[in-house]
This record gives sequence, structure tokens and C-alpha cells, in this order.
Amino acid sequence: MARFHDLTVTDIRKTIRDAVVVTLDAPDGFDWTQGQYLTFRRDFDGTELRRSYSICAAPGEPLQVGIKRVEGGAFSGWANTELAVGDTVQAMPPMGRFHAAIAPDAERHYLLFAGGSGITPILSILRTVLDREPGSRATLIYANRAVNTIMFRDELDDLKSRYLARLAVVHILEQDAQDIDLFTGRVDGEKCAALFRQWVAIDTVDLAFICGPEPMMLAIAAALKDHGLPEDAIRFELFASGQPGRVAQRPRADVAAKPTEVAITLEGATETISMDRDQTILEAALAAGIDAPFACKAGVCSTCMCRVTEGEVEMVQNHALEDYEVEGGYVLSCQSYPLSDRIALEYYTGH
Repeated sequence: MARFHDLTVTDIRKTIRDAVVVTLDAPDGFDWTQGQYLTFRRDFDGTELRRSYSICAAPGEPLQVGIKRVEGGAFSGWANTELAVGDTVQAMPPMGRFHAAIAPDAERHYLLFAGGSGITPILSILRTVLDREPGSRATLIYANRAVNTIMFRDELDDLKSRYLARLAVVHILEQDAQDIDLFTGRVDGEKCAALFRQWVAIDTVDLAFICGPEPMMLAIAAALKDHGLPEDAIRFELFASGQPGRVAQRPRADVAAKPTEVAITLEGATETISMDRDQTILEAALAAGIDAPFACKAGVCSTCMCRVTEGEVEMVQNHALEDYEVEGGYVLSCQSYPLSDRIALEYYTGH
């Protein structure tokens, strides 16, 4: 089952006007890797909401997440205005694969791009790499609208002071003019090309991490590849998709009346259900009372990742799985519709 743990809030502080850093008392064994996230759940007027927020702390530090308030966001609004020290929140264990294994003897150059609240997992990665890979260095390019929207500004300044020779931080501001024109405007393909010409020697970069709005991330990833960085050296994290939700499928006449039998294995227990073909696997599992793991339901967070061992499904959207994982039979159950009369799958619990 999707196991949630009670975590006590030990501290809350503002990082900018509309974002808070929440410190949590993690239970024993609640370990995480840099760049991972927590999935929280809370009941709002009888409706359960699940939301994922990145951990901004390095492993071994007090557990912290950054939560930026979004317009109309029930959970983020509550966290920014009502959540208090001493409150208990429910969260699943840390998940996510937005990281690379730490190699203490490595001498790597990390190039990190963040946009807005995308700095949260990037900060965790920075803290970890600079502390645990003493031979590595990092360049952070952080895009924001204006100076007053820069999250974790003090923390970044502290890191810069501590690792003066190993960390370069570049703030790109859309609205506020800066002394260097290169650092004003939007981070798009053209801006990246200029940065690579004038500021970042791309041929020295070993790994790139990108977290921010989807259009920005796609433009950066394309620019990195255009300038010679291999695709397998580029990692990105996305929690919100700019694409519209999928319109419910209209089953073909020849299969509309044929339900699919699905054998779902979760933590070693298998349950078989019957489902319609205009439902996603996740929708059918939840309707049948199976406590399948999920968070975003938009195909971006990988929480609902599972492996199809029998039958065929159609995955209509995927922002989380690598090509080799899809080739290995892994799908996102929130985006997968049955195509065959019988399907067997097993939920992945190795996040």
C-alpha cells in the first residue's frame, strides 16, 4: 500500500513573500537522496489532495521542503498561511531520481539550471555535491522575475561564501536590469547560446540538472544537446505539466463492451480487478479500493510507476520515465489505458 508517515513540523520560515521552508522531524529510517521529493496528503472539505514538494536539504541535515504558494493552490495556500510549528503532516517516504550517485573522488563540473521554485531540489544537489565531492565544482544559473522572487537567496550566498573557488552563481532576472546585459531577460535557447559563448565552457561540463517551468527546461535541454552535451548527461525534474489534461478516450466500437482483467501486484500482494478501457490503470485501481501510490496524476512525478508483465497498455503522456525504462515495460499508471483483454503489472517501490 502507499504508506504515509506522520511528520511533525518543527520550524516554518519565509524564504520570500509567497514561499515557506518547512522543517520536519523525520522518523528513523526516513532517509533521502539529494534531489528527491516528498508526497504529502491532506483532506480539504472531504477531498483528499496529494501534492509533491522537493527536499531542499542535503542528506544528513534536518529534513526541509520548500513550498511556494501558487494561485488557487489549496495545499500550498494552506502551508503558507495556516500550517504551524507542532502540526502533524502526512507524507510518503522520499521518492524521485533527480540525482547522480555521489563519487567522493570525482572531479566533475556540474551545470545546474533552476527557474523559480525549481531551485528547491537543485539546492539539495548543490549542498550535497559541494560537501561530499571535494574535487568537483558547480555552476548555477538561476532564473527569476525579479530580485524579490529569488528563493533561498541567503542560503545561496552562504554556499557561495563557503565554496568560493568551486561554486559560481548566475542570477538571470526577467524584469530587474543588471550590470551585465547577459544576465537580464528570459532563459531560452538564445540566452543559453550566449551563456555558453561568454560564461560557461560547455565542453567542461560533465552533468547538467534542470528544474523549472516546462518550456524553459525543454529550451535548455535542446541548447545543451546542440552544444555537444550528451543526452544521458542531462537530468531534469518536472512537477507540473504545461500540457492540457487528456480528454477521455472514446473506445472503439469493437472493444467498448470488452472489459479488461488486470492483476495488480503491490508490495507482494496481488489483486485482480475488472476495468473499462476508458479508465486509466490508476483510476481503476483506486476505484477498486487498492491503495496504489500516486501524487500528480499528470505523468510527471513517477510516483505511480509500475511494470507491465503481461498484456499491453497505451501510455499517453510521459515526463518521468527514461527510454530504457519504457523499453523494460515500465509505465506511469496515471497515464496508461488497457489495450488487451488481460494485463498483469507490479507497482515499483524502489524509489
